[in-house]
Amino acid sequence: MTGLIVLGILVLLVFFFIGMYNSLVRLKIQCDNAWADIDVQLKRRYDLIPNLVETVKGYAAHEKETLEAVISARNRAMTATSPAEKAEAENMLSGALKSLFALAEAYPQLRAIESFTSLQNSLSQIEDTVQNARRYYNAVVRDLNTKIEQFPTNVFANLLGFKERQFFEVTTAAEREVPKVSFTAPKA
Repeated sequence: MTGLIVLGILVLLVFFFIGMYNSLVRLKIQCDNAWADIDVQLKRRYDLIPNLVETVKGYAAHEKETLEAVISARNRAMTATSPAEKAEAENMLSGALKSLFALAEAYPQLRAIESFTSLQNSLSQIEDTVQNARRYYNAVVRDLNTKIEQFPTNVFANLLGFKERQFFEVTTAAEREVPKVSFTAPKA
């Protein structure tokens, strides 16, 4: 009888550890998937930026520094790998894009071009999608990090090499402000 009780306890412990392991794996995979979603959306953004720059370049060719800053920030963002590096690079890119849109304000004929308006609308949609992807990623990272820190899962997670993930955060105070980009129709 004692042997059956010990066996029952061992079986319960095995199922308990299997459950902990599976929940950690599920959260790890969700983090990887969420990060991949962010990458996909950022890739869409990166692909759109050269078209935007080329459109502006035709009307504001003498504003070379602003255009080069956008391209440079885009290239840096594309090569960043960790969430912290990616967040910093994305903050720089957002700032450069704000400068580009501010530049476009000075050229009413540029704002009147349908392709520029279309690119601006596409960028706005992508920004919303990126924001949602970041929010989801950070929620999954929060869940994984909480699980890794909680007892008794923390002991099990440390033994199996599960590591906490970095959040994808806005790092500068200026980036925490809501951007204001407005394009008005040309006056008739």
